[in-house]
Amino acid sequence: MISVDAVSVEFSGTTLFSNITFNINENDRIALMGKNGAGKSTLLKIMAGVNKPTRGKVSAPKEAIIAYLPQHLLTDDSCSVFEETSKAFSKILNMKREIDGLNKQMETRTDYESDAYSKIIEQVSELSEKYYSIEEVNFDAEVEKTLMGLGFLRSDFTRSTSEFSGGWRMRIELAKILLQKPDLILLDEPTNHLDIESVQWLEEFLKTNAKAVIVISHDKTFVDNLTNRTIEITMGRIYDYKTNYSHYLQLRKERREQQQKHFDDQQKEIADITAFIERFKGTYSKTLQVQSRVKMLEKIEIVQVDEVDTSSLNLKFPPAPRSGSYPVIVDGLTKRYGDNVVFHDASLTIARGEKIAFVGKNGEGKSTLVKAIMGEIEYEGKLQMGHNSMIGYFAQNQASLLDVDLTVFETIDQIAQGDIRTRIKDILGAFMFSGDTIDKKVKVLSGGERTRLAMIKLLLQPVNLLILDEPTNHLDIKTKDILKEALQAFDGTLILVSHDRDFLDGLAAKVFEFGDKRIKEHFEDINGFLRNKKMENLREIERSKMK
Repeated sequence: MISVDAVSVEFSGTTLFSNITFNINENDRIALMGKNGAGKSTLLKIMAGVNKPTRGKVSAPKEAIIAYLPQHLLTDDSCSVFEETSKAFSKILNMKREIDGLNKQMETRTDYESDAYSKIIEQVSELSEKYYSIEEVNFDAEVEKTLMGLGFLRSDFTRSTSEFSGGWRMRIELAKILLQKPDLILLDEPTNHLDIESVQWLEEFLKTNAKAVIVISHDKTFVDNLTNRTIEITMGRIYDYKTNYSHYLQLRKERREQQQKHFDDQQKEIADITAFIERFKGTYSKTLQVQSRVKMLEKIEIVQVDEVDTSSLNLKFPPAPRSGSYPVIVDGLTKRYGDNVVFHDASLTIARGEKIAFVGKNGEGKSTLVKAIMGEIEYEGKLQMGHNSMIGYFAQNQASLLDVDLTVFETIDQIAQGDIRTRIKDILGAFMFSGDTIDKKVKVLSGGERTRLAMIKLLLQPVNLLILDEPTNHLDIKTKDILKEALQAFDGTLILVSHDRDFLDGLAAKVFEFGDKRIKEHFEDINGFLRNKKMENLREIERSKMK
């Protein structure tokens, strides 16, 4: 059992949370919930040993392994896939190297009676006892089996990690976690960099193989399918529910309604007592009763009603200037990297005002076609942009491209021009950046805050062709819904790269399917596309060959 004991975090005179206590047992699948800024990622980092609490501690058995997957990947680009994955065994391998080094010293030294020689013998004995108590493992074979189980080819093993997309890098990190066989896995927004296939794999792996899991995620389906317990951080304390996310939402609603009723009843009682005191405070015969009620008022502990996140993103895209009839025309387009053909002889036409979705697993060319449209890469064939096409582009890694040393205000002040400069605070306020928040450095912002800040750039000038590549990464469920409403109202042309069915539902009226080195057009919305393919959700695209 791993326990969080009376953990508190304070900074700059502000208490993030106070006296948080709970235990994690084997087979717990915990969703850590709370509004942006409640302290979810901070708590995870404390449990991982990355950060220290102001007070309190995290206790675990001596040999327990706690594995942590942060929001932002830490993969070393100077390593091959195999080398990076083998780091899962670095502690064991370092122990073996240390034993070998000490044994070498014992062979060459002659001061057998010295304290130093005795110390070496003690170290070798202690390390050897630990090392040989570990089950004998063929490390290379384990790495190979795990990587191939996660979809890597043997030919991928020697490739640099830098050649792989975010989803495949995430698999490398997950492989390292799997090989450690941890007692507790901590995951902070694990689905943000994953394609549909990877999310499905992760879900199944965690349900069937993990001992205990704590996950922060805004992917409602993923959380519902995985978890059996929900811990909510709110107003500096926690509530612990032995149920999944959907049921937790209902229980939280009932809890708050009950709190509100108790609060209202208490306020009525306080008002009645106060009225009695005011009415009879000068009446001699009522002196004792008045004094009694004054004492009653002093002893009343005000009922706390949990905060409701009333912050609301005010998102509206400017009117789109009129473009030509066909903003994008692709004819016989081929893109290859060396011998690897991403797609071949692709043709498609996107008409003015259409809202379309690109779907398919990572590596099949969705983001590649977007880069071709943006003129960022070379290609074979013809790609023509329509008359007066004005593009607003949100890349998958847009939030990570922000300058982390600038403040929120400085980030927008750098790019704002003309009259907009006088309205920067209003614009930031509409995106839930107000008060002291606008003076925060980008480096301390959460993933959702960075995404909102990056999205402001799209609103600073009118566009008529919006291209959004996985725009919902790091956004909470409420903010995703607001973005969806704004995109539905957008009167220009929209290209969406997304694996989020709920987000695409009612937004994209046409689907382009990427797979088998080609692009296929479907004249229907996402639900019609899935029905015709006899699939319940986008993840099932990965269960069979695209046809």
